[in-house]
Amino acid sequence: MAKKKRVLAPHKMIDASTSLSATQGAVGAFKAAASGGLMKNTKLLYAVVGLLVASALLIANKSWVVAGVVNGKPIWSWQLNRVLTSRFGKQTLEGMISEQLIADEAAKQGVVVSKEDIDKKQGEILKTLGGGNVKIDDLLKYQGITKADFDNQIRLQLTVQKILGKDLVITDDDVTRYIATNSATLTATEPAQLRAEARQAILDAKVGEKLQPWFLELKNKAKILRFL
Repeated sequence: MAKKKRVLAPHKMIDASTSLSATQGAVGAFKAAASGGLMKNTKLLYAVVGLLVASALLIANKSWVVAGVVNGKPIWSWQLNRVLTSRFGKQTLEGMISEQLIADEAAKQGVVVSKEDIDKKQGEILKTLGGGNVKIDDLLKYQGITKADFDNQIRLQLTVQKILGKDLVITDDDVTRYIATNSATLTATEPAQLRAEARQAILDAKVGEKLQPWFLELKNKAKILRFL
């Protein structure tokens, strides 16, 4: 005779729902523990990667930390920055304030200086130097500035000219008189170019007359805080 399989009945104190709940709790606890371990490992991995990236950046950009080394002794970048700030900080700050004031006023009046404007002005400057034989790299090397700095200077100059020169009127008679009295200072030889150069010279002079009072008024109206 075949033996009957013995089926164990649930204990009266433990029903099916309790067993399922306990099982789910155990599984949840295991997952939480595993997740916690994974999170710790992930954080550690991020920390190691971050340290490696920072080390690589410092190696590739030594100047961030060390500006120079003399007889094995480092000159730290923070030391260099401190000296530069103490010697030139106020002057540089005032220049940056001036540029920001002019940029804000230009934005308010909708004045824009394009790359084409800058390139054209650059060509005019080079043309007046050495009969156009001077290259931009030679000029930058002579002045000890970068191309970006040079472009920024031109942009600032043209911005001021556009703001202060938009209401100026220069007549043909003004140009003719200027050529007659300043022919020795003009470099152009063609009549049209000569008149254009004279007109620009008159514009520069008139803008120069208006510049100081205009900028002082601009500066007095602005809210400026200095911490140097």
